[in-house]
Amino acid sequence: QVQLVESGGGLVQPGGSLRLSCAASGISFGIYVMGWYRQAPGKQRELVARITSGGDTHYADYVKGRFTISRENAKNTVYLQMNSVKPEDTAVYYCNAWWASDYWGQGTQVTVSS
Repeated sequence: QVQLVESGGGLVQPGGSLRLSCAASGISFGIYVMGWYRQAPGKQRELVARITSGGDTHYADYVKGRFTISRENAKNTVYLQMNSVKPEDTAVYYCNAWWASDYWGQGTQVTVSS
């Protein structure tokens, strides 16, 4: 069965950094578009960033220049490097794998607070 397991969330101060990881199993990872989404309390889930099998990236405007998505196909893992974080980045962050089917991880909490 397909599993996407996120890790790396936690509490970070404003202006700090955090690196999220998502390890995938049960899929042909290299062909999938991998993405990070987030959902804050009372809000809809929104796209943060995605990366294609060829390494092309797309970012939401509110994270451009601060977050970087990358993938390591040999490890079936996608990363989200979060720099200069802000309180409004507080949310549950979800990993997504999309190709013929759509898969989601369970999410990891990121809290930005002093």
